[in-house]
Amino acid sequence: MEDEELFDQIVYVFNSLVSWVAAGAMVFGGLVPYIPQYRDIRRTQNAEGFSTYVCLVLLVANILRILFRFGRYFETLLLWQSIIMIATMLIMLNLCTSVRMATELNTKRRSFLATDIKDEEVRIPKRLFLDHVTFIVDFDWSYFWSWSRFVDYVQCVLAFTLMAAYITYVLLDSTLFVESLGFLAVFAEAMLGTPQLYCNYQNKSTEGMSIKMVLMWTSGDTFKTGYFLITQAPVQFWTCGLLQVMVDIAILFQVYYYSRYPQKPVSHTVSHTTSAKAL
Repeated sequence: MEDEELFDQIVYVFNSLVSWVAAGAMVFGGLVPYIPQYRDIRRTQNAEGFSTYVCLVLLVANILRILFRFGRYFETLLLWQSIIMIATMLIMLNLCTSVRMATELNTKRRSFLATDIKDEEVRIPKRLFLDHVTFIVDFDWSYFWSWSRFVDYVQCVLAFTLMAAYITYVLLDSTLFVESLGFLAVFAEAMLGTPQLYCNYQNKSTEGMSIKMVLMWTSGDTFKTGYFLITQAPVQFWTCGLLQVMVDIAILFQVYYYSRYPQKPVSHTVSHTTSAKAL
């Protein structure tokens, strides 16, 4: 009898431990792939191989996922995962912007939105006068998500969050809107690898991209998709999880293909001019 109780306790402790490990992997596992990429960028002072549109995709996906929770409840762990991923992507953007400004030869600065700029390097196409206060807007679609300062990315994220939050508040009673919002959130995340896929295709190389990052993407996305299936998460989560795994595999194929059939000479030293194109 005592042996059975001891066995039951051991099984209970083991199950609890597995649950805690799985929960920790879900919350913090998403940021782990970016650690080697972050270190590579800091070490080489070159972000050419990393597409900052990956950050854009993840920021949009996780903001929409948080808003989706107001209309349809899902696990708190996934909420914390989204919050941590947003912070991680902002850190990556801050690093990439700093590297670009330190190595860019062209000193002309581009901004999303600024107020009464004193920096003469910023060229302003349009002025709006409201209540005798000068607001300066410098927005050019050709430079979207290629701004010169980290604060411009923060302003863009805040503007998108406020707009999406207002629309969600107005249409929260619509089941169609809520389900569509959930689908957009996970579909955007499923497209996470596509900017990197396109960046590699444009460069005809995967040089500068952390292969460890992609391997961690693949293992993490596989684990995450399995987690969604086991916990019976909304169907949007696991279907887009499968799509995400397929994109990861396509990037790994690029690594194999471009290493076996090089499309351009591999540069052993990175010039400042090349680094200027990083973002």
